[in-house]
Amino acid sequence: MKNRATAALAVAVALAALTACDNSDATPTKGASKPAADRLTAMSVAKRLAEATGVTTLGNPTENTASCSNKAIGKTPSKNDCAQLITTNTVSVYEFESPAVSAHWVKTMKGWQQADRFALGYSARNQSATSDERRAELLSHLKKWVAAEK
Repeated sequence: MKNRATAALAVAVALAALTACDNSDATPTKGASKPAADRLTAMSVAKRLAEATGVTTLGNPTENTASCSNKAIGKTPSKNDCAQLITTNTVSVYEFESPAVSAHWVKTMKGWQQADRFALGYSARNQSATSDERRAELLSHLKKWVAAEK
């Protein structure tokens, strides 16, 4: 249990550092091709990934945006803030304002996967137990949905 707490703290510290990092290449893009109501969010992605893999949930989905967004905790927003973070026992689904910001995080965090403005992470809870095959399956579904959204 102590190792999990230490690992969770290390991830939180890394995420906090990332939101404060300056990345001049990571400028959010304006406008979406679909109305906001139809646009994918981290929450809708987590729900759809569960359905696509034949389970009710991916395991205890939790809203954790405050751990990757200065704005969410009332501080000065950073261009590297996440728009939304849903953490489950299987995967963490990060939504960012642009693919450039997502790429910045994926490049920095070991084992993360990118699909446009989303990133899938496996460094919290029991996510290290998520097999490579399941990770590939989750990413494949997400990439398909993002492509259909455009």
